[in-house]
Amino acid sequence: MRRVKVLVALLAVGSLSLAVRAYQQPPAPKVVEVEKLRDNLFELKGGGGNTAVFVGTNGVVVVDTKNPGWGQPILDKIKELTSKPVTMIINTHTHGDHVSGNVEFPATVDVVTHENTKANMEKMGAVTGLAQANPPPPNIFKANNGRGMSKRTFKDTMTLGSGNDRIDLYYFGRGHTNGDAWVVFPALRVMHAGDIFSGKNLPLLDANNGGSGVAIPDTLAKAATTVKNIDTVITGHSMQTMTMNDLKEYADFNREFLMAVQAAKKAGKSVDDVASTWKMPAKYTGYAEAQPARLKSNVQVIFDELK
Repeated sequence: MRRVKVLVALLAVGSLSLAVRAYQQPPAPKVVEVEKLRDNLFELKGGGGNTAVFVGTNGVVVVDTKNPGWGQPILDKIKELTSKPVTMIINTHTHGDHVSGNVEFPATVDVVTHENTKANMEKMGAVTGLAQANPPPPNIFKANNGRGMSKRTFKDTMTLGSGNDRIDLYYFGRGHTNGDAWVVFPALRVMHAGDIFSGKNLPLLDANNGGSGVAIPDTLAKAATTVKNIDTVITGHSMQTMTMNDLKEYADFNREFLMAVQAAKKAGKSVDDVASTWKMPAKYTGYAEAQPARLKSNVQVIFDELK
């Protein structure tokens, strides 16, 4: 028995030592991966949502700034790409993995969002803007004396700059949130969609920030038919860029999902019934299998909207 106690004690000490060493390990380096899309447009991956870096005539425009702590790594990477200063940030929506890095940029940088996104940013927590802790985390922008908060907003459309520097902003309706901005670089034939098209998967419907499973098919379809002359679509999180045909297919996918949920509800099925039986249609090749929690959440959002 004494041997057993000694062995247990030694194991406990060893485990504690390993835990202490693990705790003392420096944090993993924040690695920003760069993909060159055009001579003056780059996609930065890692650390949250995909970031676009547009090098204009007089400065750099950044679309989305990733999770907390990733603003400086973005700035460091931009310095490797150009000597021009960052003059503007455009945030596609409110979530922390797309806006938190704002606070690490110079206070002089202009920040542009949809008007609903600004309202959502004003009420969001420090990490995601989705989960509400108890008590809720402090607002990252208030904690930084307003630094990084939206300075200019738009309602339906907005044009920034002109000629080769022109950027067009669009809002086509609710989807991922109620403030999803589509960012278009006309001269480059590129569009950044943010998380309303995060990739080929079941979207995250953030009802707390105005997201809608009923509206998202129409919103996606409107974007696909309204914006012309686009060759490349940057998504919110996919490692690969997409095309407008991919966007059209994604609109169809979301419409079919909505119709399936509507039919199930009409037939008297419950949220759990739908969540436990729905499968990704085989024709949508390359689409990620739905995470059970997200599937159930999306079905619940649509059920709530159909009341």
